[in-house]
Amino acid sequence: MDYQFELPIKVRDYETDSQGIVNNANYLHYLEITRHDFCEQAGTSFRAMQEQGLDPVVRKIEIEYISSLTLGDSMISKLRMHREGARFIFRQDIFNASTGAMVVRAVVTTVCLENGRLSRGDILAEAFAQYL
Repeated sequence: MDYQFELPIKVRDYETDSQGIVNNANYLHYLEITRHDFCEQAGTSFRAMQEQGLDPVVRKIEIEYISSLTLGDSMISKLRMHREGARFIFRQDIFNASTGAMVVRAVVTTVCLENGRLSRGDILAEAFAQYL
């Protein structure tokens, strides 16, 4: 898959359980951090969107855990986005930086609220025009 964005992330000690394995919920954080940094690369931020009355919200997440990261590991979190009607679909994968092994495969579906109401997301699409 051709990715539009990549972000290196290092596992921190508080993200692991007593065996030193990353807790499954932390992968959702990694995916979100990646989407936020991607927005900044695209020239916007969640704060800027909110000031315009736009609130992108997660509608659904499908996640497949393939292998584990452990304390001290580094990862590369990658994404590619596209639009399906009012939905913005982020295909996100996380790889172990040292081995290249896939760790997580996810599909994150978001929608856009404009001033609190569900919209087609056309204003948001303008911000991501170069990626859609």
